[in-house]
Amino acid sequence: MTVPQAIPRSRSRWRLGAAGGLVVAVVAAFGAFTTLTAHAAETLLSQGKPATASSSENPGPYPASAAVDGNTGTRWSSAFSDPQWLQVDLGASSAINRVELNWEAAYAKTFKIQTSANGSTWTDAGPATAGVVGVQSVTVNATARYVRMYGTERATGYGYSLWEFKVFGGTSTDPTTPPPTGPTVPGGGSLGANVIVFDPSMSSASIQSQADTIFKQQESNQFGLQRYVLAFKPGTYNGLNIQVGFYTSVLGLGQNPQDVRINGDITVDAGWFQGNATQNFWRSVENVSVYPVSGANRWAVSQAAPFRRMDIHGDLNLAPNGYGWASGGYIADSRISGSEQQYSQQQWFTRNSQIGSSLNAVWNQAFVGVQGAPASSFPNPPYTTIGTAPVIREKPYLYQAGGQYAVFVPNLQQNASGVTWANGNTPGTSLPLSQFYVAKPGDSAATINQALAQGLNLIFQPGVYHVNQTINVTRANTVVLGLGYATIIPDNGVTPMQVADVDGVKVAGLLFDAGTTNSANLLVIGPNGSSANHAGNPTTVQDVFFRIGGSIAGKATNSLLINSNNTIIDHIWAWRADHGNAGTYGWTVNTADSGLIVNGQNVTAYGLFVEHYQKYEVIWNGNGGRTYFLQNEQPYDPPSNAAWRSGANGYAAYKVADNVTSHEAWAMGSYCYFNVNPSVHSDRGFEVPVNGGVKLHNIFTVSLGGNGVIDHVVNNTGGPAQGTATVPVNVTNFP
Repeated sequence: MTVPQAIPRSRSRWRLGAAGGLVVAVVAAFGAFTTLTAHAAETLLSQGKPATASSSENPGPYPASAAVDGNTGTRWSSAFSDPQWLQVDLGASSAINRVELNWEAAYAKTFKIQTSANGSTWTDAGPATAGVVGVQSVTVNATARYVRMYGTERATGYGYSLWEFKVFGGTSTDPTTPPPTGPTVPGGGSLGANVIVFDPSMSSASIQSQADTIFKQQESNQFGLQRYVLAFKPGTYNGLNIQVGFYTSVLGLGQNPQDVRINGDITVDAGWFQGNATQNFWRSVENVSVYPVSGANRWAVSQAAPFRRMDIHGDLNLAPNGYGWASGGYIADSRISGSEQQYSQQQWFTRNSQIGSSLNAVWNQAFVGVQGAPASSFPNPPYTTIGTAPVIREKPYLYQAGGQYAVFVPNLQQNASGVTWANGNTPGTSLPLSQFYVAKPGDSAATINQALAQGLNLIFQPGVYHVNQTINVTRANTVVLGLGYATIIPDNGVTPMQVADVDGVKVAGLLFDAGTTNSANLLVIGPNGSSANHAGNPTTVQDVFFRIGGSIAGKATNSLLINSNNTIIDHIWAWRADHGNAGTYGWTVNTADSGLIVNGQNVTAYGLFVEHYQKYEVIWNGNGGRTYFLQNEQPYDPPSNAAWRSGANGYAAYKVADNVTSHEAWAMGSYCYFNVNPSVHSDRGFEVPVNGGVKLHNIFTVSLGGNGVIDHVVNNTGGPAQGTATVPVNVTNFP
């Protein structure tokens, strides 16, 4: 079915018919870009602490305190003379390992970082350093209460100007959990009252009633605190239509999808939002066989709504009733006997599955390791098809073995296609619940770390968790599994979770919701400088989602930081909110620079959804990286080009650092919808070094309704995405 071009609605998502597509490949000169690097998560010591300076330019708007307030929209600026300094009082003597400076255009040509025990006698923490516009990091090895930037020479005729001055403590070595010192934390236990378990002996009416009650509560509960799992024991269920609302996961408790059979439907539609599915986030279904009543099951979702280990005996309709707006989703390890019906979905990613056929394509429909997928034909129709996934491990899942709960961990696969369960049980390892600590809402990070130190794996019951210290995962092969969109909120600017540079950690099924005090990162895989080779047993990050604002006025400099080599990222949504509860979003409210920074070598990413961050949204510093599918929207809300970025028109969505010599990516799209100021331009969607080892395939940009312009697709190649027709500009291969 060909869907006609749409008009804008509330969230300004768009859809187009299958026909059409303009390829513009204008080869132009490519200028130099700044190489970007990232650092491991430590403890941010300076934010909100007392700050003083040698001077301030117009003290009202540019005070010293503005450099330590966690707000990249405010700054300190000095008088127009040398030398000048800015210092922060940490309140107590602290171990310091790094200082991060975010320079405005008026930066230091040379400066020193100095430390002091008393605020009057200063010691150089290192040699004089050359400043650069933007974010700059200086390694420090000192213990002090006071830290300052001492500027010795300005780079311009103006003063010294810092958006942010951040002092970090801790260590950049592997996070370590001390040996257990408290009472032994028991493994196993209840999965909590919000895991609702059904068995075939229950009447269909009773099951339907309970499911309907939860759906009524969750249908439009986009930023609420309730979390649920609807779990079906093995057997056959008749006459059900399980509608899935926000923060609800439906799962079968069998070893394989065929063990739980529903003669009925598991449905997501968009009636709550007038037929617009672009906000159908944060819900999932897993490990169930469905025989839909009408022959087609409807799963009309957008981001953070994984569809895993499903066996659909019929068609799968990915559009809402009426073929309204829908914007991107994810399928893995699933079999669809009929047609995977894209209809109005702008972009969709399907991995390691089996389908009867695919119907319709809008801008970017991608298949990796999918048996029955259409041939590659980007941009008309815009299919990208890759025969196998080079390296993948399917997500761990909860099930019952002998009537007892366990978690099944699938094996690593190389060059895989199709589902893991086609010829019997998925190959892998079963871990009994007794080997897990089952965390409950209200548990402290200290209790969770105690359990990890004992050697337990970790399950989070459905719910919301506040942590005032980092959860440290230090043991190889640890499984960390969230149920029902278990949500972790950091307090006081901590990094909520970090993983050591060890083999085979599995992190899955979690939502990290940034706290109101800025965190440096929300999830860190490996410390800065990680160097071990994990090719034989990589760490995996799967169905892990990040939110900055929307529910609360959250702040985080970066969401996901990957330092460990060979890590596999398999479906993330990193989202800086463009809508939400009052007072939780806005250019200076929910501040966030980047959604994903990759420093590790040979990292593979499947299904990246990264949106609305204020600087480079994805930064790739490591060699050997591979990305299969990216959906991006640039930030909606830059007040102006000057406010967004000094000296350039915005930031690209996907930045491969200048020193990278090997990188390849397929099926990536970036949109603009500058609704605060439609006159804003973005220079490009993608920014990469030009060398034979860095290759991009099947990429595009698009302006939604002409609200802003992206001038080029990649570097200076590709014409402008602009105009009310909402037609993508495509580049098939670069260079």
